[in-house]
Amino acid sequence: MSWTRMSRGTAVLCGLSLTLAAAACSSGKESGSQPAGQAKDGKITIVYAQKQGDQEYFIGEAEGAKAKAAELGIDLKVVNLGNDANKAVTEVQNAINQKASGVIVVVPDPSVGPQLVQLTKSANVALLTSDDQVCTNGPDPTACAKENLVPRIGFSGEQMGAEVGKRAGEDFKKAGWKPEETAIIEAWKQDVTVCTDRVKANQKAFKETAGVDVKVIEVGTDNTPSDAQNKISATVSGNRSVKNWIVMGCNDENVSGGVTAIQNAGYSADNVLGVGLGAYLACKEWRGGKPTGFKAALFINGKDVGALSVQTIYDFIKNGKAMPAEAFAPTTMVDATTWQQAGVKCA
Repeated sequence: MSWTRMSRGTAVLCGLSLTLAAAACSSGKESGSQPAGQAKDGKITIVYAQKQGDQEYFIGEAEGAKAKAAELGIDLKVVNLGNDANKAVTEVQNAINQKASGVIVVVPDPSVGPQLVQLTKSANVALLTSDDQVCTNGPDPTACAKENLVPRIGFSGEQMGAEVGKRAGEDFKKAGWKPEETAIIEAWKQDVTVCTDRVKANQKAFKETAGVDVKVIEVGTDNTPSDAQNKISATVSGNRSVKNWIVMGCNDENVSGGVTAIQNAGYSADNVLGVGLGAYLACKEWRGGKPTGFKAALFINGKDVGALSVQTIYDFIKNGKAMPAEAFAPTTMVDATTWQQAGVKCA
């Protein structure tokens, strides 16, 4: 999983539903990617095109979007893009051909962002992103000026990363592990901006909390458990002198794959400290009751993001209300003893 910035003009505060914290908003002129936002009295049709639509977080996001669409009386079509960036372009073009009023997209690859922006702008179709960042005029959101980022609904990558790193640092100190006998694996899809934001933040927060330097090994993955497991298995094989492993990354998938790889390599669950982001895979480890190196995870609720995304684009299309440059949802750190009471749904 599996998300962040500010537009030009005078920033105003936006009141956001679902108890989500408001970030700065555009002044009524979009950051180069939206139509004029004129009020429309006819039927509103929205296409929600998501990467990895079979992943638990995105399933929840789709459910939240559908519930909000039903409440507002609009037509919503959810499309699973998988990890196919070309399909994102195709589905956005299909939405335009089908006269959709707006498109919400979670891009499998940010490099297609400018093409999606141009397609929707030329057709005067509203565009909003959720979760991942997209730039209007370049393939790399990390190199994009803030005023050229497409409005986005999701989570603060820096805030989430900091929470993960802080928890890992606290658990590291409790375990009493020696820094020289420990290594941190950071696993993520390295061209996804929000993933990089999280990883940088959790490294910083870990060091601040633990108060020591621990070797960090960065592993590039496609953000799936299977790829993370394969890549991290090779990493562990090349570092057999390490006695204790800490696993962090972009999402639950990377941590789940990493923990599995390390335990399959013969390490005890007591010598693995995985802190995930999502909790939808972590909970599957916890509900079994068996010892696991997956010690904690930051719970993020996709339903809130899906619902707010639909509400936001609806308000823009129907009433001309400016879309926020970004908006963040609340998060909760959970573990084997607290995930159920926190409301984590474990399919």
